[in-house]
Amino acid sequence: MRAVPFSIGTETIAPGERCLVHLPIASLYSHDAPLTLPVYVVHGRQRGPVMFVSAAIHGDEINGVDIVRRLLRQKVLRRLSGTLLAIPVVNGFGMLQQSRYLPDRRDLNRSFPGSATGSLAARLANIFVTEIVERCQYGVDLHTGSSHRHNLPQVRANLDDDETLELANAFGVPVIIHSTTRDGSLREIAMEQGIKMLLFEAGEALRFSELAVRVGLRGILRLMRHVGMLPPSKSRREPVAPFIARSSSWVRAPRSGVLDMRAQLGAKVEPGDLLARVYDPFNLFEDPGVDVLGEREGIIVGMTQNPLVHEGDALLHVARFKAAENVAEEVGAAFLEVLEAPRLI
Repeated sequence: MRAVPFSIGTETIAPGERCLVHLPIASLYSHDAPLTLPVYVVHGRQRGPVMFVSAAIHGDEINGVDIVRRLLRQKVLRRLSGTLLAIPVVNGFGMLQQSRYLPDRRDLNRSFPGSATGSLAARLANIFVTEIVERCQYGVDLHTGSSHRHNLPQVRANLDDDETLELANAFGVPVIIHSTTRDGSLREIAMEQGIKMLLFEAGEALRFSELAVRVGLRGILRLMRHVGMLPPSKSRREPVAPFIARSSSWVRAPRSGVLDMRAQLGAKVEPGDLLARVYDPFNLFEDPGVDVLGEREGIIVGMTQNPLVHEGDALLHVARFKAAENVAEEVGAAFLEVLEAPRLI
C-alpha cells in the first residue's frame, strides 16, 4: 500500500523522498548560529514501520555517527517500506566540546522525558521524545564505552520482553546482554510508550572502530529486514546465533597505581586467572605489584584503556554465559569474518 506524506517539525516529506530536517534547540550566548537537532528522514514509497537510529546522545561517543553515515548511503534504502529517522548527532553541544555531557553538566541519557520549559538537557530530551520517539515503533540507540573504556560490540536490551528479545536476536551481534532500563534514559521512556528499542555498544569514546561500525551497520540492516522495512537479503549465510548473558559485573582495581593489563577484550575468564597487575611507579625496586585475578567465569565485554588507576576503579567488565569457552571462540570468529568481508560503503 502506498505511503502517505510524513510530517516532522515544519516539514512534510512525500513518499519516496529524502529530507534533512533541522529541529531548533537553542541559541548560544555567543550569538553564533543556533544549534539544531539534525534529522535525516528517508520516507519509503510503501507503508511500513517507522524506526529511529540515533547516535552521540553522549557527545563523545562518535562511532554511531559513522554508522549513520554509511546507513544513509545504502542503495537498498531506495526500496524502503516505512520511514527511517536517522539522527547522527543528538548531543551537538557535547560533540563540540568533545564531552559526554551538555553545557549544564547534565547527562542527556538521564534527562528523559524532559520538559519544554526545563533545563537545556530537559528541552533537548523533550524535543527528541515529541518529534522522534512518539512517531516510531522501533529504535536503535548507538553508544560506545565511556571515557577510556573499550566495549566489545554488543546489544543491550530488556530480554524479559519477548518481542525485544526477538529483535535483539535479529540484529545478529554475537553478544547480547540483558539490561534493565535506568531512570531518565531514552530506553526507559521508549519502553513506557510501547516502542521496542535496542542499545548497541561498541568501541570507545572519541575513536572510530572499523569493527564497531561494520557490526553496527550490518545489525541495523538485518533489523530493518526483520521488521519488513527492507526486502530480504539475497545472502544465504545466516548470522551467528547470539549468546545471551543475563548478568555481568566489573573487576575493580585492588589498589592505586599503574595498570599492567594482561587480558584481552573478548577473552574467556575463569576464577583465579591473572587478568592484570597494578604496581607502584614510585617504588619499583621494592614493589612487585598486586595481581588482579578473575572472580567468576565469563567473557570480557569491556575494559579500561587508561593504565593510571585508583583503588576501586572499574578495570574489566565480565559478562557471564552458560558456555563461556564456546562464546569466546564463536565471537572471535564472527568478528574476524566481519572485518574480512567487503566494506559496506
